[in-house]
Amino acid sequence: MMINKTKNILAAGIALCISSTLNAQTPTANGYYEKASETLSKIENLYTVPDGKHLLRENYPFDDTYSASYLAGGENQSKTNPYSYLWPFSGSLSAYVALLEHGDAEDVKSHIDQIVLPGLDNYYDTRQPAGYASYINSAAPSDRFYDDNVWLGIDFTDLYLQTKEQKYLDKAQEIWRFVASGMDDKLGGGIYWCEQKKESKNTCSNAPAVVYLVKVYEATKSQAYLDQAIQLYSWTKDNLQDPKDHVYWDNINLAGKVQEAKYPYNTGQMIQAGALLYKITGKNEYLADAQASAKGGLAQFFTKDATASYPQLKRSDNWFIAVMLRGYVELYHQDQNKQYINAFQANMDHAWTGMRNSDGLFSKNWTGKSPNSDKKWLLDQFAIAEMYARLAGLSH
Repeated sequence: MMINKTKNILAAGIALCISSTLNAQTPTANGYYEKASETLSKIENLYTVPDGKHLLRENYPFDDTYSASYLAGGENQSKTNPYSYLWPFSGSLSAYVALLEHGDAEDVKSHIDQIVLPGLDNYYDTRQPAGYASYINSAAPSDRFYDDNVWLGIDFTDLYLQTKEQKYLDKAQEIWRFVASGMDDKLGGGIYWCEQKKESKNTCSNAPAVVYLVKVYEATKSQAYLDQAIQLYSWTKDNLQDPKDHVYWDNINLAGKVQEAKYPYNTGQMIQAGALLYKITGKNEYLADAQASAKGGLAQFFTKDATASYPQLKRSDNWFIAVMLRGYVELYHQDQNKQYINAFQANMDHAWTGMRNSDGLFSKNWTGKSPNSDKKWLLDQFAIAEMYARLAGLSH
């Protein structure tokens, strides 16, 4: 018990040191960088498992009642694990990469290399083609999800574009080989969701794959990546876009039936994909697509509360919203329309005062009207930190 207590104290001290250093090194006029680093410090303090593996709990407070409901088939819903699944853990890499892109602080990169990536290694799966599994490799083999790996591939590519260190690009290209193995000609193309259950092709595995491929193209200038990005973009738009509002549905199964649920991240990634393809190719059709989906997303995922002076985000997993923000940020870089960024900034300003509890963690309710004492999911917290980090790089 004393050893664990000492490790907890050390983890808290390291997190506090990181937060203090970041705040001192990179002040921002809007305060978002400081909010991102403070939130990350809270997460490291409250979720870190004190066993030296650099792993995290899935929820805070941690207890034996939690079960993951988002896995394929639901076979693990009644299973409690001491560590987070890969998807929530991966939010750590995304948040710190977003922070690094703005601040370029050596402490951030050191944390990525010395804490986040060693933790991520626990999920590395050597089944060929190698990739990352949904749970740690010291446990029984677990399913591998193509979208989980796509998010990691994007982060590694962003790390390379920021640092030019070849090891990050090597990892990004290795992950792509795994993701590419999830494509076939059924339904005319597209990437499956889960390697072990090839039953549907989802927007969440295809839209970000376009973003991923365009970024790898930017890193390598290999035309094959860009050609594949354009092909996947067309497939996703043709099969999964609602033509009425340009917002994206969730998936299509092998019988051709579309699951019409609409989640913020799916549309956000197609906004980002269109904006990036416009940036690379100069073709106005991609910008027009992104702008149409951005307009549809505002109507679908925000609400105008009579008591608020800005469009409020509807309740969702915060990470879905963070990934949607990536798309709106990229669109802003291309068309300089600040309308959507202003809406996100207003919501994030409110979140700091209206959605945090006494532990410094955030709820999912953007109105702030519901109780704020429920258990806090790890990925929701990393998502908030990521959003503050991304907004920190934008001028008022």
